[in-house]
Amino acid sequence: MDIRGIYHRLKNEVAKFGAVGLIAYVIDVSIFNLLLNNSLSDKPLTSKTISAIVATTFAYFGNRFWTFRDRARTSYRKEYVLFVVLNGVGMGIQLTCLAISHYLLDFTSALADNISGNGIGLVFGTLFRFWSYRKWVFLAQDSIEDSRSQISN
Repeated sequence: MDIRGIYHRLKNEVAKFGAVGLIAYVIDVSIFNLLLNNSLSDKPLTSKTISAIVATTFAYFGNRFWTFRDRARTSYRKEYVLFVVLNGVGMGIQLTCLAISHYLLDFTSALADNISGNGIGLVFGTLFRFWSYRKWVFLAQDSIEDSRSQISN
């Protein structure tokens, strides 16, 4: 594949990944607020856990069947577990940016927390997620074939 083909494929994957992520974000925030303002009003952590599980599951299937649909498939269980673990690392990156800003640099305003956690942290976390999903979850066809030939040798 030539450089233009690689660029075109990467551009399409980035756009689809962003669209799936945006929808997952809306699902997460919507379910969280729906639960928090109704049946789980006194349980914000439970509300967030439920909303995150639903949004992460949506993101997995959106990325598996749309963003990275042309890539090789392994087992759904393996892909989903890796997806959740790497999503957690991405969240850790966001939290680290927030912690550095808030506790180390002493930028403690709500604006600073949003810029560091939902701005800078989101960008770095999303870059990590995109890279890691392509590398370890939704593998290129030749990666699957290489690993199978190594196992059989």
